Amino acid sequence: MAVQENLTAAGVKERRARRSWSKQARRQIVEETLKPGASVSLVARAHDVNANQVFKWRQLYRNGRLDTTPKTSSILLPIKISDAPAIRPRAGQRGVKARRLGIIEIDLGHARVRIEGAADSDCVRATLEGLMR
Repeated sequence: MAVQENLTAAGVKERRARRSWSKQARRQIVEETLKPGASVSLVARAHDVNANQVFKWRQLYRNGRLDTTPKTSSILLPIKISDAPAIRPRAGQRGVKARRLGIIEIDLGHARVRIEGAADSDCVRATLEGLMR
């Protein structure tokens, strides 16, 4: 803990240890202020915290920065695999084998990605990482 020096009304230096709060504790205090009829000032006073600090924590809470669940580096997404019909050669094309058309369709809720034909795995990965942010 860092030590903070303050002057009292009599001009005497007062040493006060600076407190640090865990995410869980900050989250609990913020959630108390969100209850109907709760006063940020009264909740802050009950926990011996400055009300301005609690308002800052509320902002972090709204932005999802007081989440206490551990973040994982990878996210599993549900997939659906379906058979795509084979493409027939156009009239006049001889000796061309029928090839399969690959289609990847990904629905993220806020965006839909559809990739037709051959897909470069690095390009698909970069696109999905960008959309997941």
